[in-house]
Amino acid sequence: MKTALIIGSTGLIGSELLNLLLESSHYAKVITFVKRDTGIKHPKLTQHIIDFDKPDTYKELVVGDDFFCTIGTTIKKAGSKKAFRKVDFEYPRQFAAFALQNKVQKYLIISSLSADANSGNFYLKTKGEIQDFLKDCNFESVAVLQPSLLLGNRTEFRLGEKVGAFFMKTLSFLFLGNLKKYKPIEGKTVANALLKIAQKNDTGFKIYESDVIQEIGN
Repeated sequence: MKTALIIGSTGLIGSELLNLLLESSHYAKVITFVKRDTGIKHPKLTQHIIDFDKPDTYKELVVGDDFFCTIGTTIKKAGSKKAFRKVDFEYPRQFAAFALQNKVQKYLIISSLSADANSGNFYLKTKGEIQDFLKDCNFESVAVLQPSLLLGNRTEFRLGEKVGAFFMKTLSFLFLGNLKKYKPIEGKTVANALLKIAQKNDTGFKIYESDVIQEIGN
């Protein structure tokens, strides 16, 4: 059986994924990297409480088979574009570098629909840049999941997301054909897709858009 590693395990998708990993027969051990004690106890769980800004203190701990990156924030919550980029680019990049050094085989990350390093939107540009970085990494497999608007109960309240989710759910019947990928998706569905994709024998770099994530995660 394998060892899973995860950053972002307290977020919407990450918390769902953590539960799935702990229940999964594919993993004998699950390692999380967190800023503070979550209080979660499980025989398979190892929790490393770290300072993300002191990489030398945890680089030797990034050892396992499948690395799941579900970390993410918003510019509003982070407080600035610089702080946002640290969470959504620098941390995933740093962990990817350590994972490569320590022979981790797979790296799976949550990105965003329409992520593009050339985008004029700072959020989508940053998401695109971490995708491009990972594409050049020498992992056996890199899976980039690009969900649409996420549905589910977050630990923090995001008004814009709540309003958007309400209207998009109301109008979801309009998301047909090429528009299917823009339909809102449950965080639990994305987490389930992550787990299933990690069990594939795929190699190389692959992007999964939201409609495909929906099919896999159902």
